[in-house]
Amino acid sequence: MKAMGISRYHQEKLETFTIPVPSIADDEVLVEVHAASVNPVDFKIRDGVLKLLVSYRMPIILGFDFAGTVAQVGSKVTKFKVGDKVYGLPRRTMIGTFAEYFAVKAEEISFKPKNLTYVEAASIPLVGLTIYQAFNELMGLQAGEKILIQAGAGGIGTFAIQLARVMDTYIATTASPAGEALVTRLGADLVINYREQNFWEVLHDYDCLLDVFGGKSLDEGFKIMRRGGRIVSLNGTPNARFGKIQGLGFLKTEALRIASLPLTLREKKYDVTYNMIFVRPDSAQLDILRGLYEEGRIVPIVDKVFPLADAQEALDYSQSGRAKGKIVLKVK
Repeated sequence: MKAMGISRYHQEKLETFTIPVPSIADDEVLVEVHAASVNPVDFKIRDGVLKLLVSYRMPIILGFDFAGTVAQVGSKVTKFKVGDKVYGLPRRTMIGTFAEYFAVKAEEISFKPKNLTYVEAASIPLVGLTIYQAFNELMGLQAGEKILIQAGAGGIGTFAIQLARVMDTYIATTASPAGEALVTRLGADLVINYREQNFWEVLHDYDCLLDVFGGKSLDEGFKIMRRGGRIVSLNGTPNARFGKIQGLGFLKTEALRIASLPLTLREKKYDVTYNMIFVRPDSAQLDILRGLYEEGRIVPIVDKVFPLADAQEALDYSQSGRAKGKIVLKVK
């Protein structure tokens, strides 16, 4: 089968591999991949950014989430059968969806939303589970609260705004003038033109912040929070709390504690809780998301679709930050 990946970290261009169709364990299914989502984590893995948190053996086939049809089921799998239309997100040690076939644990997939195409469904799992877990598990977002969602027109923001709207919150977001109409249509109450205004000079007394960028944007984000507020970052420095949740062991957790000390000091100064999220697979939560899409309460926002052979171009486009919605590879 054809697959796209790398042979070494910091590789400038993706390679096309011809590799065997994977075999499956008793608790796995083999999926014929129809579409796979492109995410910032893909170029972070390529660039070795996540080596401290996850170790991969070379070569690495990239790609996290996917949608496709079940081609084979393991002897212990009872929920799925050959021909079922599914979507999912594998555990972070089993990536490789930029390929024609993919072996995945049955507990990490769910049935594809009936009203969505494979391309639309593939855009959901990683972003959908990340934001669902951020809002419900780490942030504890409640109806009536105020939340700032950064980069509202991007692949993360377009989903996050919709889920926050479902949860009946007041939503502020940042966007360029080109993205304002989109984020307003999706449910944003307040749109800050980041080219003309700094959000930390405009907002105050917010309950929650979904930080997308880390760095200065995260540091300044503490200033808009009320006492007792909660920040969840997708791109900040992991702290010791993160290390314990992920079971990274004493040495790595201690290293994270030291590296994140400036953020810990900001937590204490502003009386705000800070967490970084690292998404996990969850079939039950995929079921919940499927229901939201089938009910029309959330709609997929796909910016561009590339063929598998053009995965490098898709990755470049993702890294440019210009996308309005998700980027998807069409495999079949």
